[in-house]
Amino acid sequence: MSSVVFEKKNAIATIRLNRPEKMNAFNRDMALMLQEKLDECKIDKTIRCVIITGTGKAFSAGQDLSEVVDPEGPGMRRILSEHYNPIITRIRELKKPVLAAINGVAAGAGANIPLCCDIVVAKKSASFLQAFSKIGLIPDSGGTFFLPRLVGWQRASALMMMGDTLTADEAYEFGMLYKVFADENFESEVQSIAEKLANMPTMGLAFTKKALQWSSTHTIYEQLHNEDKLQQWAAATADFKEGVDAFLHKRKPDFKGE
Repeated sequence: MSSVVFEKKNAIATIRLNRPEKMNAFNRDMALMLQEKLDECKIDKTIRCVIITGTGKAFSAGQDLSEVVDPEGPGMRRILSEHYNPIITRIRELKKPVLAAINGVAAGAGANIPLCCDIVVAKKSASFLQAFSKIGLIPDSGGTFFLPRLVGWQRASALMMMGDTLTADEAYEFGMLYKVFADENFESEVQSIAEKLANMPTMGLAFTKKALQWSSTHTIYEQLHNEDKLQQWAAATADFKEGVDAFLHKRKPDFKGE
């Protein structure tokens, strides 16, 4: 059984973490396969939205600790430098919207990887846990970067040190999620969002993603310059021309992602 299931339907790619017997805990095989599938999504120009979700009752319980303590395993340094850091980098650099669909428990790295995605939604029954302090580690997978920017310094610090479990509703109130859906409607709602994203001007979304990322490390003056540059790029796309023409002629635009 493959540790990652990949499905492409129309312009939507779904990457499903698939170790349900281990609550989709990451081992080397799953981490490298996730990177491989993200690379496929980057190369395939017909893909215009990517969903990352899990199989079974968990999105991901984080790192498979049996691999960490295995004397023949990759070791912590390689787990970060070869597994998680490249995953975060690939998601942030992908010029397409990435939708994290949290179908269950999201803990450790499994809680932090979604935070770097462009849109995060969750089942009502999902939960989130910064589990690192419980075993004497620090949060990784970009958690110390993204979480305080989403929920504020104090809440991020408390969540990381106390190791409290958040319900999906609490995570929404904290600002970690876009929406929470009833379990029975979750799959259809995720598909609805993905279809909308896949039919939008993909390059414009990519430039928006880049602008938001730059805003984390630039001053307002630098960001105004960045917006100027990115807007010029966006205005040169075929989708911009299509969007303006559709607006002026009062018709629905047919964006191609170009």
